[in-house]
Amino acid sequence: MKENIATIPLTDAFRADDECPFCYLEREAEQHAISFILGSAYMEDSIREKTDETGFCRQHYKKMYDYGNRLGNALILSTHLKKLNQELERELKNFVPGKSSLRKRMKKTDAAGSDAKTPLGAFLSAKERSCYVCDHFKQIYNRYLDTFFDLYRKNKEFQELLENGKGFCLPHFRDLTEAAEEKLSDAEKKEFYPKTFNLMLKNMKRVQEDVSWFVEKNDYRNKDKDWGNSADSVQRAMQKCTGGYPADPVFQLKP
Repeated sequence: MKENIATIPLTDAFRADDECPFCYLEREAEQHAISFILGSAYMEDSIREKTDETGFCRQHYKKMYDYGNRLGNALILSTHLKKLNQELERELKNFVPGKSSLRKRMKKTDAAGSDAKTPLGAFLSAKERSCYVCDHFKQIYNRYLDTFFDLYRKNKEFQELLENGKGFCLPHFRDLTEAAEEKLSDAEKKEFYPKTFNLMLKNMKRVQEDVSWFVEKNDYRNKDKDWGNSADSVQRAMQKCTGGYPADPVFQLKP
């Protein structure tokens, strides 16, 4: 397969024998972003402007803290909080309560996951979703999807990598399926969907069987039997369901 700078990361991910090559790419991008901003980049004005504006999600604040460099985290937070507090003060100043009613007051509260009912709620929801590290992957993720379909249509070796792979996690499979609607012709869809659907079903069943044997292996009657591929099945099953790597060690700054 003739490769170039655009295709190498994707083909490497498909050769990694991972439960989901896009999870593999996401982890690489995430770790790069964290080590970049907590390296010397946080001293660069252009980078600080971006982190001041976007901030970070809960998940990536935790990973940044775990990574180390508390001074770097503090410097990033100091200017981000300054901007955030200015914006929050403006939102609070402009806040106007909505009209109440008996019907509203009698209705059961359903705050989790519901749409914001006030401009302040919309502002806070946007801040909760905004994240420099998440944005870093989003910016390159669409390019990976474009490259995937370009290789799929033109490269037989890549098609074989896909067919011999382990499929995808459900979230990335969703994205792939949605993207295929626009990237592939009607004729190409007739081949692509059955092929990837069979791949997913086969590998989801494989993981299910691995987890089932993990459970059976913990029965004392099976203590002398081989673990097979079940020893790490729990973390692989979690990855299949939601993406990510639940068993990964903490990503930390190397001394």
